[in-house]
Amino acid sequence: MSNRIVTPFGADATADEVSEGVDLTGTRAIVTGGASGIGIETSRTLARRGAAVTIAVRDISTGNKVAAEITAETGNSRIDVRRLELTDIPSVRTFVDEWDEPLDVLVNNAGVMAVPGLTIDGGGWEKQFATNFLGHFALTTGLHHALARANGARVVSVSSSGHLFSPVVFDDINFRFRTYDPVQAYGQSKTAVVLFGVAASARWENDGITVNTLNPGAIATSLQRHVGGKLATPVEMQKTPAQGASTSVLLATDPHLAGIGGRYFNDNQEASRVDRRPTDIAELVNSVASYALDPDAAERLWDIAARAVE
Repeated sequence: MSNRIVTPFGADATADEVSEGVDLTGTRAIVTGGASGIGIETSRTLARRGAAVTIAVRDISTGNKVAAEITAETGNSRIDVRRLELTDIPSVRTFVDEWDEPLDVLVNNAGVMAVPGLTIDGGGWEKQFATNFLGHFALTTGLHHALARANGARVVSVSSSGHLFSPVVFDDINFRFRTYDPVQAYGQSKTAVVLFGVAASARWENDGITVNTLNPGAIATSLQRHVGGKLATPVEMQKTPAQGASTSVLLATDPHLAGIGGRYFNDNQEASRVDRRPTDIAELVNSVASYALDPDAAERLWDIAARAVE
């Protein structure tokens, strides 16, 4: 891999700060889970910079409320809400089939964390893997034509430092032989998200599409509902939603990142590649596991996912 990318922005930067001076007028963006947590801040900032933003959510009424608030605050009326259920592939297909415009930015933001008991979806997949990875795989590959039409589209996928707790266990993705562990299942799903960025960037380079992945940091949102609503990260390292959305917005908008894909970022910097899980939390959150960037594993996962969402 070429030199590690660094930017002037750190952990305390907000989504507004990293996108200052960027003009997205005339562009179209989709944010999954754009009506909660850092998804709201991501949607709000892209709208503030002039993009037409589609908030893709399960709950249309909540989405409409957030869209109205964003329009009132930013003066941008080009905010729409569409239903998307990531664990329901027919819902994803409907969303894709109804999209008929070029797509400049896709932020795969929605997710679920630490589901307490083994939950298998209708397709036979573990829920976190299905939601965090497979649904977004189906969405992004389904929108490939729209992304290619944009001439320089960017896909931004939200992963987590949790990926350092498990590779994709190809022989037992759905915990049929392993004892289910919520953290390992979450970690596996978030590793899959990073691997998707590696494979997609390689496959779609000639289409002008880049795919990057990020750890947003520790932000108190509804994502923690399965772990008592508490963050394990020390208070001094926790972020506000505006700070948590910054790396997503940076990857979606920064002109210096045009043409760069297949990378994993944290705190607005490219993370350092490691071959072991750091014990120091400050080092851990700034690291990316080598197995999450393995191109062979990325291709193997792509083949599995493509069959799963046929």
